[in-house]
Amino acid sequence: MSNPFEQNLDKNSANYQPLTPLSFLARTALAAPEHIAIIHGKTRVSYAEFYKRCRQLASALAARGIGPGDTVSVMLANTPAMLEAHFGVAMTGAVLHTINTRLDAAIVAFQLDHADTKLLITDREFSATMSAALALAKAKPIIIDYDDPEFPQTGEALSSDDYEAFVSSGDPEFAWRWPEDEWEAISLNYTSGTTGNPKGVVYHHRGAALMCYANTISTGMTRFPVYLWTLPMFHCNGWCFPWSVTMAQGTHVCLRWVRAKAMYDAIVDHKVTHLSGAPIVMATLLNTPAEEKRPISHVVAFNHAAAPPPAAVISAMTDAGFELTHLYGLTETYGPATINEWDPSWNDLPAPDRSAKRIRQGIRYVALEALTVMDPETMTEVPADGETLGEVMFRGNIVMKGYLKNPKATGEAFAGGWFHSGDLGVMHPDGYIQLKDRSKDIIISGGENISSIEVEEVLYKHPGVAFCAVVAKPDEKWGETPCAFIELRPGASATEEEILEWCRQGLARFKVPRRVVFAEVPKTSTGKIQKFKLREMAKDV
Repeated sequence: MSNPFEQNLDKNSANYQPLTPLSFLARTALAAPEHIAIIHGKTRVSYAEFYKRCRQLASALAARGIGPGDTVSVMLANTPAMLEAHFGVAMTGAVLHTINTRLDAAIVAFQLDHADTKLLITDREFSATMSAALALAKAKPIIIDYDDPEFPQTGEALSSDDYEAFVSSGDPEFAWRWPEDEWEAISLNYTSGTTGNPKGVVYHHRGAALMCYANTISTGMTRFPVYLWTLPMFHCNGWCFPWSVTMAQGTHVCLRWVRAKAMYDAIVDHKVTHLSGAPIVMATLLNTPAEEKRPISHVVAFNHAAAPPPAAVISAMTDAGFELTHLYGLTETYGPATINEWDPSWNDLPAPDRSAKRIRQGIRYVALEALTVMDPETMTEVPADGETLGEVMFRGNIVMKGYLKNPKATGEAFAGGWFHSGDLGVMHPDGYIQLKDRSKDIIISGGENISSIEVEEVLYKHPGVAFCAVVAKPDEKWGETPCAFIELRPGASATEEEILEWCRQGLARFKVPRRVVFAEVPKTSTGKIQKFKLREMAKDV
């Protein structure tokens, strides 16, 4: 029997349009044309002007032959040009590739070639790296130089094309391209590539649009938020917040460099309501010299990812006027895919129990359809006992299209119809997940599994520890043993024996590090600790 709801009720242009975050800018420019879209130094840009410039950028790109299927790469700091690229590039049907500004020339060259970059917009601050990368790359893109008018840079121009002149050449009434299919690629982001070459993660318009709804709901954004750009926009497209804040008719406060005084000044002067980042941003704020700090009289929502900060840091941030929300995700999930949705009743728990709730990664994001913890071999869910270890897996519309030109890695990532995160965790009885380790970071000592995160949690409770990381150190007898790298707080002191004794009070003996190294802990530009570097260092200590 035929389904009556399927008869003569077809999709058509009146009742179906592909989802895209590009529509949000057009709407906001209509709803709030004079509202400030961007603050950058002394520059103020209204939404009417922002929309106009994005259309001009799209027009100028199209005039240079950029269109569907082409890649536009950008090497930009958190500047207005980066925000314009998030709309203008996709308005032509092209794909935006944001390059991590901390990468070396060889990796940048690999990305330019792998992405088949047709046009490159590059900030003069990064001219030296980009010049070296272009010399190594086979790709020979059109080059547009960006010289920040608020913070001019001394790096040499790599072409005769200046960004401002390029944008000015475009048509402010350009009829931008709506995607024919929401599955079309909108952006390309590369993984960190700690082993071998990085993988190119492809996002689609549908996922990016859905993330905007999820971001605003999850972070409590209402109309006219003020968002401080501490999170690099090159990282997962700034967790899709360039599009999300625009949807909410918010003000983007650009921050070219993440510096303590600049953050405090921006928060107070512009009444910032939201910002995002890793715990290193919290540390920067909390360790600011007294003369650079300013009292914050309003509540600021801070969305933090990576490893959850220690309880002492959470308490200090709360006292300073920040409301914390713990998120977790990967490049492959457009940024955040889980949220530690806080139950108000947990506020009445004893401090240790409350802290235990805070460090969990939580439940699925609004835009994610399924989240679970499975045995990756049998693809069966682990018991929800908070103890049984499995791999965290995702399924839904905010999972990447796949890895560019890498069907093998894509197939492995999607085996069994789920995205395999590579993160190990547990499922608690209430349905909240908690990470225990990356699969590659589990330390197997004498046949026993040791979670590096568990050891780090104990170390972070020591009052002198600012940052720490635990990795495997090769051992002839045990195979490998835990080695702890510790970065102390300014003015703090500790000895190896003191740290070891501290660990003995909170860990089983076999989990206690055999070696403690006091040193600066290497981090990525987004604040993630680089354990692959520490694993190499551990071999020689």
